[in-house]
Amino acid sequence: MTDAEWGAAPKVPRARTVRRALGLTQEEFAARFLIPIGTLRDWEQGRVEPDQAAQAYLRAIAGDAVAVQRALEAGPKTQ
Repeated sequence: MTDAEWGAAPKVPRARTVRRALGLTQEEFAARFLIPIGTLRDWEQGRVEPDQAAQAYLRAIAGDAVAVQRALEAGPKTQ
């Protein structure tokens, strides 16, 4: 690809990259990580960019999806 072609090519949203790397469908990813399916679809289709908190959450999932899932399953600790 030329630089112009590369610049004009559609960018793959990060959410889709993370989801596909985990081998999950949109529905599975959304359910596992408690993301509304409509929000995930908006991110993946480029209609909406994830805000900073969502971007950080996606980075955490990409870094260690098992740990994020464990944390979600454990829920908050009460004192």
